[in-house]
Amino acid sequence: MTAEGLSARLLRQQQAFRAEGPPSAAVRHNRIDRLVAMLFENSDALTDAMSADYGSRSPIASVMTEIMGIGSTIEYTRKNLERWMRPTRALPGYRLFGVKAEVEPTPKGVVGIIGPWNFPVNLVALPAAEAFAAGNRVMIKMSEVTSHTADTFATLTPRYFDSSELDIVVGGIEVAAEFAGLPFDHLFFTGSPSVGRLIQRAASDHLVPVTLELGGKNPVVVAQDADVGSHAGRIARARLINGGQVCLCPDYVFVAADRVEEFCQSASAAIREMLPSIVDSSDFCSSVNTANYERVLALVDDARNKGANIIPVAPPGESLPDSATRKIAPTLVTNVDSSMRITSEEIFGPVLVVMGYRCLDEVIDYVNERPSPLAVYWYGKDNKDFRQFVRRTRSGGVSRNDFALHMSFPQTPFGGVGRSGMGSYHGKAGFDTFSHHRPVVGSDIPFSFTGIAGPPYTRSKAAMAKLSVWSTRRQARRRLARFNQRRS
Repeated sequence: MTAEGLSARLLRQQQAFRAEGPPSAAVRHNRIDRLVAMLFENSDALTDAMSADYGSRSPIASVMTEIMGIGSTIEYTRKNLERWMRPTRALPGYRLFGVKAEVEPTPKGVVGIIGPWNFPVNLVALPAAEAFAAGNRVMIKMSEVTSHTADTFATLTPRYFDSSELDIVVGGIEVAAEFAGLPFDHLFFTGSPSVGRLIQRAASDHLVPVTLELGGKNPVVVAQDADVGSHAGRIARARLINGGQVCLCPDYVFVAADRVEEFCQSASAAIREMLPSIVDSSDFCSSVNTANYERVLALVDDARNKGANIIPVAPPGESLPDSATRKIAPTLVTNVDSSMRITSEEIFGPVLVVMGYRCLDEVIDYVNERPSPLAVYWYGKDNKDFRQFVRRTRSGGVSRNDFALHMSFPQTPFGGVGRSGMGSYHGKAGFDTFSHHRPVVGSDIPFSFTGIAGPPYTRSKAAMAKLSVWSTRRQARRRLARFNQRRS
């Protein structure tokens, strides 16, 4: 795939968009319906492809996370898009004087989507549905890591879409680099922060707006008064979803210093109960490739060599790690320090760091001294400590007492902040991301409303400007005085 070939495919979509103009709600509904039909009518083919890419990945897990898991959000978007399309009235009071103002959501044009390998269907289909809802056409670059899934998706798409509506691009890193540099009207990327930097740099050549859904080291806090035993099982299960290869997985856990051992014992027991077998079981997802398998093992080895306590939780009689299946035993790591790579690098595997804490301020300082994560987790009551933790930390989202709860409902936006991303989607947030909100303002009054700013600058205009400055300055001084009085 050459740069010229990609440019020609983009041009075809751009020309089709200009010829059609903003599509009706019926057309948008139909495109979403065809996308849903493609996913659900071919769920077996898609899950088989994902299993082939991973080597060992539960088809049930693939259906639940990649297809069923996005169905409710897509349906919510479909149901509400006609209402979201309507212009909203602004400045209603001024209409009495002959000025009318509206804000009209308009499609941007052609949206480029670059997908990741950890959820290769979910994380391209969902943004595509929301781009369709906003009236756009879509080009998707599938991840080359999950090549079977990419090829299957590319083969299925022409049965449901003309390439001027939805076009699927496959290929390696070179193709991805060319794709990122195309003059899209919006570029959406899900992946690592390091690659996200490259994507934003490539998009900047054409001033393409970008949404970056990235990752990070997501902290978990088990409250001092919480039931450590029950929460340990939930946290361990969350760490093992997709073999730990989820941008929202908990990366490290803070537990009261005198309860770290209790947490590790409870988490180990829960893991053994849910996974009586690992090597021959599809319930435990493999590392996607040898590179990620070896990278995770290297993080654990580095921590071990620098004095960390490594607690592997392998079923009796099974030898792990196993290079043939690329499976690593669920592992707890304690007694860590900042010299260890595992405390600074996103793990993206079935390994969980456990640390003790004595007071909440200690936890808040630790989190704030590091890049903002995609999610923070709190296990315990919704009390003063929880609210203080939320208020004083920064993250893409917050979930309490469950995994990824904040991104499970289409009514809430999903996205990162700082190093964990920029922009958001899901439901209305996705519609807004892929729309340009254009103000449309008109006047029927018999003079220029804004002409006062132009020449000639008469004495009356000078007096009015002087009075305005004096009045605003006086108001500002009063407000500052009241603020200082309240503080003292």
